[in-house]
Amino acid sequence: MDISTLSKQLNIPIAQLREKAREAGFRISPRANKIDNYMAKQIIQRFAPKAVVDPTRTETEIKLPKVLSVKELAGKLGLDVTVVIKRLIENGVLATINEEIDYDTAAIVATDLGFRVSEEMEKTTRLGLGFVSGVITSEQETQGETAELRPPVVAIMGHVDHGKTTLLDAIRRTNVVEQEAGRITQHIGAYQVMHKNQLITFLDTPGHEAFAAMRARGANVTDVIVLVVAADDGVKPQTIEVINRARLSATPLIVAINKIDRPDANIERVKKELSDYGVLIEEWGGKVPVAKISAVTNQGVDELLDLILLQAEVLELKANPAGLTLATVIEAHVSKTQGPMATVLVQNGRLNLSDIVAVGSAFGKIRSMTSAKGIKVKAALPSTPVAVTGLSEVPQVGDILRTHESLEEAKEQALLVAKSDRAKKIQAKSPLKFAGKELNLILKVDVQGSLEAINEALSKLKNTEVKLNIIEEGAGEITENDILRAAAAQASIIGFHTRISPQASKLSAAKQVPVRNYEVIYELVEDLTRQLVDMLTPEVLRTDLGKAKVLAIFRTEKDKMIVGGTVVEGKLKDNANLDIKRGDEIVGKAIVLELQQNKLKTKEVLNGFEFGLSLKTPYKIQAGDLLVAFEEVVRKRTVI
Repeated sequence: MDISTLSKQLNIPIAQLREKAREAGFRISPRANKIDNYMAKQIIQRFAPKAVVDPTRTETEIKLPKVLSVKELAGKLGLDVTVVIKRLIENGVLATINEEIDYDTAAIVATDLGFRVSEEMEKTTRLGLGFVSGVITSEQETQGETAELRPPVVAIMGHVDHGKTTLLDAIRRTNVVEQEAGRITQHIGAYQVMHKNQLITFLDTPGHEAFAAMRARGANVTDVIVLVVAADDGVKPQTIEVINRARLSATPLIVAINKIDRPDANIERVKKELSDYGVLIEEWGGKVPVAKISAVTNQGVDELLDLILLQAEVLELKANPAGLTLATVIEAHVSKTQGPMATVLVQNGRLNLSDIVAVGSAFGKIRSMTSAKGIKVKAALPSTPVAVTGLSEVPQVGDILRTHESLEEAKEQALLVAKSDRAKKIQAKSPLKFAGKELNLILKVDVQGSLEAINEALSKLKNTEVKLNIIEEGAGEITENDILRAAAAQASIIGFHTRISPQASKLSAAKQVPVRNYEVIYELVEDLTRQLVDMLTPEVLRTDLGKAKVLAIFRTEKDKMIVGGTVVEGKLKDNANLDIKRGDEIVGKAIVLELQQNKLKTKEVLNGFEFGLSLKTPYKIQAGDLLVAFEEVVRKRTVI
């Protein structure tokens, strides 16, 4: 710590502080400008003014926000800032006067100083799996008698190269209403198509990470996921990822088996592989509809759109165009000419030009709204995507937009969100405790209904290798008893929409019990899924590349050889692994260091061609040996 900073915290001039510290036995060099944090802590404990608590004062109750500066905390407590800093240091937190701390840290200090503490809770509105800050005066705002059917919002997802983009292009090409001559189609991350006089909204940007970001920030944007699986390739890692995301977020699936025009298409194999991962299609007695398509020839595309409309009819998707305006950011960037831009999908109400809005930590007055067809519009109804300008900064994907009466109100709301985001960064999540291959948890929630929803989501996280144990659960605040039980059982504590008492927070640090609090079920499940995946032994996938026969040995060194030969099957590749085969027996392994063809360095040599090869191996290769080339990929497994 800087001595000048320490001087300001203790309100003692630097020269006087140096003299006092030396007299007290602290060895500080006369020219030193900095001292280590341990010495700084000792000096503060020695020279900070003692907290004077009036014995006649009754315990005062105060409310604290999610995040505040040390100076703000001192002001709320009505105490000198050095008293607060001293208490922070005593609890292992070294913070300067303007540094921000989270609610839990502030609550410990306030409780130590004789205050009863509670958190300033924001009034929120549920939107999908998340919550929107602000007050809704009536339940009729988002549903009720004035609610109307709205178009479904569809995300097309699947493994790389299985035809997602081709399918989106096919739908856009054949179904988007013709635009005016000369009008440029805008890429705003979503577009609408008309099928049988009904609108369908497609998201064409949410890759897996963007989709996760939306869900984690509380946005329930997608009504239906179309899972594209190539008929000639089957279920792959990203296919499984989409299945897991759909299951965890309770989003209906429609399977589109693509590339059925390929000669090596095997539709029955795809159905079987899907069933292995719990996706039971309607033909096999399940509930998941299937469309057999070719995005290249347009075969089956209309049938897929029919299935989407049928699913929307079953879901009875509604919104209130006359209610509170709520929308979700699906894309955001800075335009060189127009500044911060965001594509938002309206989910309730009606978004108008010149509306005053707060979007995450951004705010402003909407200056322009543009549709995917590049047309300037003055209003957007539910399920409609529009690109908007006029914001103070670029919001994040998944941020939720809502309208406000004044710019001051919108700015205040944006500042609250920014503070909440800072609080999450301050509360860095400690790793959960593992007991071997088991993850033991204590669940504490706000209400019993939340407990049922979380248990239902967690029940799907099943694997024979790792195990998730809920050893105790209940509603209410996280207490010292919960910490002691967790410490005894080598468990972690998961809170949902609840708080940890200051005393319990202090004890959790002493007992090294991880405590995590969540506001969104999806984020909770995602985190636990990642923890369980990290516990799994990774899969090693081997891909054979080819075989080569050794014809000559040019040089032999320690752990290195140079040989020549011919590729007799497949190909030989730079950096490949090699099995050294002599007769029917594998006698050793090697790694390709450098590959040459016609005395020129190359990345691969194909079947029938001769090569020169430098390789690393402790084994002595002989003429006539067969080199079997292969690649290995380490892949994390899934827990579902």
